[in-house]
Amino acid sequence: MSTGPGLESLVDQTISVITNDGRNIVGILKGFDQATNIILDESHERVYSTKEGVQQLVLGLYIIRGDNICVVGELDEELDSNLDLSRLRAHPLKPVIH
Repeated sequence: MSTGPGLESLVDQTISVITNDGRNIVGILKGFDQATNIILDESHERVYSTKEGVQQLVLGLYIIRGDNICVVGELDEELDSNLDLSRLRAHPLKPVIH
């Protein structure tokens, strides 16, 4: 996995990480290394359900191993703050199969 200028430009910004096991973790990117291990601060996991709104589980300072990362994306904080997660319904993501 390449750690080109993409991750460097996201340090100290809010990002969303989708892991290989289908978890969605949102937090502030504090650092990363050559193996794409990342450190998130003020993080939480968003748990999606078709029956109830999105649950947000507080994780705090959190490290994600690079080999468990599927997708990293910048989060538009203004757009995200306007979402009513309690009304949002979605199927949980399935694990990535390699």
